[in-house]
Amino acid sequence: METPKSFAFLSLMILCTGFYSCISKPNSNKEQASMIDSTLQIKATSILEHKLSEINALSGQVIIMEVQTGHIKALIGLTRKDSANYQPCNNFSTQKPTGLMNPISVLAALETGKVKLNDVVDTGNGIYSYKGGAIKDHNWSRGGYGEITIKQGLAVSSNIATYKTINKALGSNTSTYFDMLAKMSYGKPDSITGISNLKPYVVTDSSITWHCIGYNQLITPIQVLTLYNAIANNGKMVQPQLYKDSTIVINPQIASIANIDSLKQALQYVITDGLGKTAYSDKVAIAGIQGTTLLTTNEDTTKNEYAAEFCGYFPADNPKYSIIVSINKTGLPVSGGLMAGDIFRQIAEYIINLK
Repeated sequence: METPKSFAFLSLMILCTGFYSCISKPNSNKEQASMIDSTLQIKATSILEHKLSEINALSGQVIIMEVQTGHIKALIGLTRKDSANYQPCNNFSTQKPTGLMNPISVLAALETGKVKLNDVVDTGNGIYSYKGGAIKDHNWSRGGYGEITIKQGLAVSSNIATYKTINKALGSNTSTYFDMLAKMSYGKPDSITGISNLKPYVVTDSSITWHCIGYNQLITPIQVLTLYNAIANNGKMVQPQLYKDSTIVINPQIASIANIDSLKQALQYVITDGLGKTAYSDKVAIAGIQGTTLLTTNEDTTKNEYAAEFCGYFPADNPKYSIIVSINKTGLPVSGGLMAGDIFRQIAEYIINLK
């Protein structure tokens, strides 16, 4: 995809926040009361490390939460220290753009009442040109998707479909768009006991065009997971917690039940009929979304850095766990579905087999 005008500034912000920096671990007193499941932590670490090695990735992160309580059952960060070995790195406060923004923007559009998931949008030949540049879908070189429904647009990660959906619902009303994200508590929480230096998400440029598909912003994976966990929890957003405590509600209802239900059906459709098929399991119904984001550009494009992500929950009809997988790698090929989605599926099947 072509990058936004503010990309140089965005890249600088990423570098300044220390993309691979580690943070301090929780203090030893509170570690005794941690909600981390040590067996799950070890297994998920092994699954992540194997995939990172297989695709020669720079680093990766997996966070597993209980949907209703917000209890964090596994919190894993790995980064490559040399050409072969991966070491733990608790970089959970590191912010970056996200490839998982499309469903969140679509939910905001649904809340206006001006669009429905079965509405048709024309994605054309996969390249949408406008005064400030161009948005490209991943299959632009193959002629694009043409006319598809908004639901199908999510399934195939069409950035053009998402932008046109937002444009139909809100036009160029920037303030309304960001007000709706705030109403959904997007970017929360800005502090979690045990995770140092967590900050509010950052808007680097207020252009809806790029923000609605994940650029022009800096956000952590755990903040993205918190929003998807709320979708799984029928709209109730709870605070992620590393330590046993009373469940804290951040937002009792991020969006209407009807629109949450519609989006949940779409997220399951992504797995059964879309680019999230790699996360499909015949052992448990999964709902979620894949995303791939360009993080930094180089003169030698083989050295471009990407984030491959997958976020979702399971069982789809009665969610118990939500998971986010985020991988950073250099060069192509890169795919949120094929790479991060495969990790998600393996972890989900491991958890279900324990039940």
